[in-house]
Amino acid sequence: MGDLKQYGLVRAQELLRDQVGHALRAALIAGELRPGQVYSAPGLANDLGVSATPVREAMLDLEREGLVEPVRNKGFRVTEVSERDLDQFTELRTLIEVPTVGRVTRTAGREQLEALRPVAAEIVSRARGHDLIGYLEADRRFHLALLALAGNDRLVETVGELRKRSRLYGLTGLDEAGKLVSSAEEHLELLDLMIAGDAPGAEACMRRHLGHVRSLWADEPAEVRGPGDACDQPADRTAGR
Repeated sequence: MGDLKQYGLVRAQELLRDQVGHALRAALIAGELRPGQVYSAPGLANDLGVSATPVREAMLDLEREGLVEPVRNKGFRVTEVSERDLDQFTELRTLIEVPTVGRVTRTAGREQLEALRPVAAEIVSRARGHDLIGYLEADRRFHLALLALAGNDRLVETVGELRKRSRLYGLTGLDEAGKLVSSAEEHLELLDLMIAGDAPGAEACMRRHLGHVRSLWADEPAEVRGPGDACDQPADRTAGR
């Protein structure tokens, strides 16, 4: 049998690649890596305090996700997401997530939904603490775990990919404007409606939440909230408990 130490080395390299990839995604989300700009692996490696190899490997992962594109002899360019792209990603998420939330409301047990409350509360806590990366990670876990209750793994994978490709620029500005907390609190409102068994209300809330996020992250002044949408009114946090 060969030298088993090599397997430990390979695992360490994979972990470093994952860590670098997480750091680069965080920089993309926070707007530190700007759309249209070209970044070299050695330059990023110097900023991160690692060698260029795990940076190149991580950038290849980001390329497969559509977040960057290679530029010959220069490095990688952060891909630009157009307003049309964002509209289409939001439309797809709405088509998938809204009816799925209604179905989960009708079929999931109370205990399953209540299990998501700590994550929903974490989203709010991260927003109040101005922890942008923690906010997005908690937001990702909440949405995907909620969809997973429908029992369709491919549906969860699809939404996960849409979330990656519609990465949210301008999050720092949104936080500084004091709008992040209100968006975060919508997760608790949605959960309360689902626990109360209000499937139509939960669907309306999810539809409004996705539209609200799309508008806020694009820094659009137009208000997407429709009159009478369930999320517009404070949810009764004691209803149905």
